[in-house]
Amino acid sequence: MRVSIRRAESVTLAAHRGAIRRAALGPLLRRSGDALGISPRASLAVRLTDDEELRALNARFLGTDAATDVLAFPTEEPDRVGDIAISVERAVAQDGDGGDGAEELRLLAVHGLLHCLGHEHAGTAEATAMTAATRALLPDQVVPDLVAAG
Repeated sequence: MRVSIRRAESVTLAAHRGAIRRAALGPLLRRSGDALGISPRASLAVRLTDDEELRALNARFLGTDAATDVLAFPTEEPDRVGDIAISVERAVAQDGDGGDGAEELRLLAVHGLLHCLGHEHAGTAEATAMTAATRALLPDQVVPDLVAAG
């Protein structure tokens, strides 16, 4: 899978840029795509931004005027998986145990990819399946159980 990652100009803090580098999202998402059987010709776009932009996207596309950590926009276009937007600001804040944000960025990127592929976590069974898929793609990382959203 071809992965393009764009960092918004608003992501200026050195700590945030460092977390992005350490997360190595491009290689992670390409390996994840291979593991999930996604065509090497398929593309995925990732936007790394801040709470303000995620809030605007959330309001525009989902009707929720609140910041969030990740949004996924699947597509039906051939050879295109979709688009993911991640708040680096929120990822760094959410990374537990004094983490620098890199692990949370990895978790959010995989979560967004799975959403682009049709995974959901509205019910308990779906949340359990999505958690298992995430753990398989992030074997060296602690992945919390997803809670059913519905």
